[in-house]
Amino acid sequence: MIIITCTHGVVKMNDVLEGVKVLDLSRILAGPYCAQMLADLGAQVTKVEAPWGDDTRGWGPPFLEDGTAAYHLSCNRGKEIIFHNLKEDKEAIQDLISKSDVVIENFRPGQLERLIGPIPKDVILCSITGFGQNGPRSQEPGYDLALQAMSGIMSITGEEGAGPVKVGVAWIDIITGLYAGNAIMAALFKRERTGINSHLDISLWDCAIASLANQGQNQITSGNDPGLLGSGHPNLVPYQAFQTSDGWVVIAVGSDSQFEKLSQFLDFDNAWPTNELRVNSRKEVVDVVQSRVIEMTKSRVCEMLVGIPTSPINKISEALADAQSVARGVVTEWNGQSVLASPLRFISERE
Repeated sequence: MIIITCTHGVVKMNDVLEGVKVLDLSRILAGPYCAQMLADLGAQVTKVEAPWGDDTRGWGPPFLEDGTAAYHLSCNRGKEIIFHNLKEDKEAIQDLISKSDVVIENFRPGQLERLIGPIPKDVILCSITGFGQNGPRSQEPGYDLALQAMSGIMSITGEEGAGPVKVGVAWIDIITGLYAGNAIMAALFKRERTGINSHLDISLWDCAIASLANQGQNQITSGNDPGLLGSGHPNLVPYQAFQTSDGWVVIAVGSDSQFEKLSQFLDFDNAWPTNELRVNSRKEVVDVVQSRVIEMTKSRVCEMLVGIPTSPINKISEALADAQSVARGVVTEWNGQSVLASPLRFISERE
């Protein structure tokens, strides 16, 4: 059994995949993000870009001093990057594959083999696509925004009356990269035990639908489509953002006892002692809480509500400068650039 805990004194997990060679033939975000995570774990990752570079090199501003967009750096640290034209350099690509343990690609189903020929069976192949290797949409391209729209996540993201909005980062690409990384780790473990290599079929569509989580299960169970709740929670009230005199905070009540404390701290009558009552009286509950905190500062609300999950809504700069971020080293250096660090840590070997 492996036990993982979090505390101070952690170090990076940069030798877990030592000796594993990964060839990254993917572009944009999902595949490169997956490969970057493997590099963070110590794999030797070689990324092949077209002679003109990955599209994300131009996705700015902001740009680095060499003219590359910061976007590209966000998902390609820790890799050796080389340049090849896949149509013209088939032999070179096949040679790279022959020296690899894992190949990551995100072409449409069958397209990579049409470009370079059959992929050897002695390598773990991770194919990341928009919609998977089969099905009526399998040959359609996949883009994060389009998948956010199609998967239903935008139908539950945004304020009622203001229309749907997308998540503030390429959410489906990131989640797909993480799922792909998990699948590759499992495939490496399987090969270690059995000697058998796997072809992994990871799609943005499948990962987006799976990540609907409680909202997807709510629909399956009730038959009703959830709607726009802004920052609110479909199953818990109050569990959302509230405006203060100098900004915004979130108050996340997760139990009846926490709500009782909230009513005492904010001095209102607890007419909704159960979560079911609060969900069914969402507007009334939210209005009462909002009326109590609107005249307070963010810091005052957070200091007052001891024992109730309450946090200020930070700007990214504030989150990066937070004392916890500094202690955990969430920003690091790579090739002379400040970059977001891997979140993967371990404390010590368990012997």
